[in-house]
Amino acid sequence: MLLEVDKQSFEKERDHLNDKRVIVAMSGGVDSSVAAALLYKQGYEVIGITMKTWGFMEVGGAPKHESGCCSLDAIFDAKNVANSFNIPHYTVDFTKAFEETVIENFVDEYLNGRTPNPCVVCNRKIKWEELLKKADSLDAKYVATGHYAVVEHSPTLNRYSLKYSFDQKKDQTYALWGLTQESLSRTLFPLGGYTKDEVRKLAEKFGLKTAKKPDSQEICFVADDNYERFLRERIPELMDKVEEGDIVYHGEKVGRHRGIPFYTVGQRKGLGSFGKPVYVKNIDQDSKVVELGDKEELLESVCVADEINYVSKPSLKKGEIVFGKIRYSDRAAASEIIYADENQIKIKFAEPKNAITPGQSLVLYDEQGYVLAGGIIRKN
Repeated sequence: MLLEVDKQSFEKERDHLNDKRVIVAMSGGVDSSVAAALLYKQGYEVIGITMKTWGFMEVGGAPKHESGCCSLDAIFDAKNVANSFNIPHYTVDFTKAFEETVIENFVDEYLNGRTPNPCVVCNRKIKWEELLKKADSLDAKYVATGHYAVVEHSPTLNRYSLKYSFDQKKDQTYALWGLTQESLSRTLFPLGGYTKDEVRKLAEKFGLKTAKKPDSQEICFVADDNYERFLRERIPELMDKVEEGDIVYHGEKVGRHRGIPFYTVGQRKGLGSFGKPVYVKNIDQDSKVVELGDKEELLESVCVADEINYVSKPSLKKGEIVFGKIRYSDRAAASEIIYADENQIKIKFAEPKNAITPGQSLVLYDEQGYVLAGGIIRKN
């Protein structure tokens, strides 16, 4: 984490780089395709990079038609778009780095009773750290993606900031809170000022093959959205490692569970029949107990996060009013800083939040939509 930023030192370190050359992460989707096209038309020397991070042979769950990112279809679509503008395009193998950071973290978090957000880890460790290394090797000053977000520089704070995109329904800043100041200083988000509809219209105007390509919905390496299948196939000896335990409801044992990796806070399905909806309220990794509760029992006001990264501000103060999100689809809600330092942030929401889930991200914004800080939610 960078508490103080020297913008001049960043610029001095990259003075030798070509400030009109940009690497664009091209996934084969419409967003990254339009991002590359816009930068090309703005006069940048664009180099398209498709990151190969996994394959269906390794992660399983392949659909009948492999069309998601990292599939051959995706690589061919990205190359087709690059060729239409005579942009050089390369496919780069990042599978080892992806395996060691994103997938291993995903598995470890579930084994410890938490629900991870692999996109956060991937954005910081793969899409930026690894891509910036590639940019350096190609003498490119910038990297760009098709994310819906805005990067700005504040002369007053001498920091780079991250802000809501114009299309707040598509805004992706929640998954970008882990980007460092150095990463932001070398990032371009061409789609930050557009709506999704406008992006598709631009794709049609540019004659891109990806103009009508549907958006991907699930975690890329779990295409079938079956986390249990993924974990069982990923760790064949999983059931030897995973211990069964008690399911408790209102202090009474009501059954046995097959292992805490197969449950998540807020889960409703697969819990048995109680004559009314019940939900996973808490997962205790030490005692192997899965605690159930009624819907209103999942409401909490206090949230604690660690692994903190300060973004648009170098710090936060006790009593400061911010707006927090606890999941990607969440609405940023008013909250007060109870405690904040470089390692941990504790907030209290003005109104209780439903199913605050360990392993997910807490992302804090100001009222203008700037990302102040983010971290990984832990138990209160």
